[in-house]
Amino acid sequence: MSSILDIDLDYFRLVTNPLRRFEKLLEWAGAPIAFIVEEHHKAFGSWKDRVRRGTLVSPSYILHIDEHHDMMDQRRNANIANFMYHAMRTWPQCRVHWLTERPIMDSPRFWLTDDVWKSLSQRFSVSPHRPRGWPKPDLVSVCSSPGFLSESLRQSLLNVAQCW
Repeated sequence: MSSILDIDLDYFRLVTNPLRRFEKLLEWAGAPIAFIVEEHHKAFGSWKDRVRRGTLVSPSYILHIDEHHDMMDQRRNANIANFMYHAMRTWPQCRVHWLTERPIMDSPRFWLTDDVWKSLSQRFSVSPHRPRGWPKPDLVSVCSSPGFLSESLRQSLLNVAQCW
């Protein structure tokens, strides 16, 4: 069993005191940031590569901290809008919790076919809080999301990330 903390910096554009929130999240994680990507689906590719190489056990948990759920289609190839769908399909025992401060008026059930959503929904949860007992991560990845938040906030958050 392994656990991934997946952080998209766009999450912090809507929170109070974003730099401190980011620091507190990294303090809870207690693990260094393994890598930073600009396009979120590139994190998924790195997770798969680490599992293939044996440096990460197939994840049982992904804490997805993001403004978006990233399950907006079932296209064959992973992209920034659907990579979490691909992660759940790749690792069928993996639970995903979408931690979002203000959930957008959207749900994966609007984007996925009924049978796919039925199979995934039992392993998917959403709230503004980490579920009780959620395991600390074995791997932390960050997506910098240029274009989804102000450049000044993005740079400030990346400066925090460099400390970890």
